[in-house]
Amino acid sequence: MATRTSAARGKPGRAASSAVPKAAEKPADKPAAKAATKAAAKAATKPAAKAAAKPAAGRKPAAKARTPQSPRTPDGKARPAFSGPVAVPSWGPPPSTDEALQGRLRLEMIDGYDEELELEFEDRTADNIAGKDTTTAEYRAQRRWYFEELFRLQAELVKLQDWTSRTGQKAVILFEGRDAAGKGGVIKRVVQRLNPRVCRTVALPAPSDRERTQWYFQRYVPHLPAAGEIVLFDRSWYNRAGVERVMGFCSDEEYEEFFRSVPEFERMLVRSGIRLIKYWFSISDDEQQARFLSRIHDPMKQWKLSPMDMESRRRWEDYTRAKEVMLERTHIPEARWWLVQAVDKKRARLNCIRHLLSQFPYEEVARPPVELPPRVHHPDYHRAPTPPEMLVPDYYRPLEEA
Repeated sequence: MATRTSAARGKPGRAASSAVPKAAEKPADKPAAKAATKAAAKAATKPAAKAAAKPAAGRKPAAKARTPQSPRTPDGKARPAFSGPVAVPSWGPPPSTDEALQGRLRLEMIDGYDEELELEFEDRTADNIAGKDTTTAEYRAQRRWYFEELFRLQAELVKLQDWTSRTGQKAVILFEGRDAAGKGGVIKRVVQRLNPRVCRTVALPAPSDRERTQWYFQRYVPHLPAAGEIVLFDRSWYNRAGVERVMGFCSDEEYEEFFRSVPEFERMLVRSGIRLIKYWFSISDDEQQARFLSRIHDPMKQWKLSPMDMESRRRWEDYTRAKEVMLERTHIPEARWWLVQAVDKKRARLNCIRHLLSQFPYEEVARPPVELPPRVHHPDYHRAPTPPEMLVPDYYRPLEEA
């Protein structure tokens, strides 16, 4: 059974790439969408690649046809979005050789890593609003390095997941911090490639009228992990020491009772066998303002803004004082706080994930080789045709079929 890499333990100066499966290394070398497309094109068969690259007569080039905002009919005229099929390039016919099958498998792998590229476009929008030049060679090099390291760390997270399941470990990780500090971005990258039955996220809404009459910690207890589970709390019981205190949602007596209770509550969790890790994400005043502006100007992020977020900008100093009191009174040996400097959100993600890995003595779990059994064919089996009215329209059919 192989032990985890030194990089995951937080030891600098030692290479760790040998511990990452080859499947996880290849896509990391080409994180940009352009590079991923180029690798995919090489994997396809030559005739199919030529067919996809050569547009049919009277039709706009493939790059234009793929733009969802400006779909085109075969004669080149614009039509309303989603009113009919949109022509997109094809990766070619189904594979009939081992080489073609390997190409298809590579495409599947690249498609999986494209999930991270989709998330990364959010960062580029924020960087542009913040005035960062995203076209320089230095910026592209930093992105490449970020993807390579992120994919390596995510491969280690998979090993941690397997070890947790095998050994019956229980873990709770709390993510606290300023609004727009990047907690959600880290959580997304942690759980992105993990089994949701092993590693899940808990983000509770504001308490109901009934929950307000319960023991304060009661609504969090049902979400605690069983053996072989990891639970990530996107905000937690520390709401009482932060937003509830600043916004006046709790009384002075409830506030003081929280500080008397929470150390004992967390010691109980640790004694029960739960590994409790607490992170606070810290950003500067200017960085929070830039991220709020990014959300205001991005229609896909405006849902993240709430009246509480707006009020937190006005009460920046009140939140600072509440945070300092909270850290001082709840930093205990059994469950200490860890502060993540999150002004640079990409570095914050990498630092937090790497530190999280270092908190577990995990090892790589040996997996038995998997062999795909042959499909059983029965001579009397006939697949019934699908009624056309049940089919989702093929809006994005390949070019040669448009």
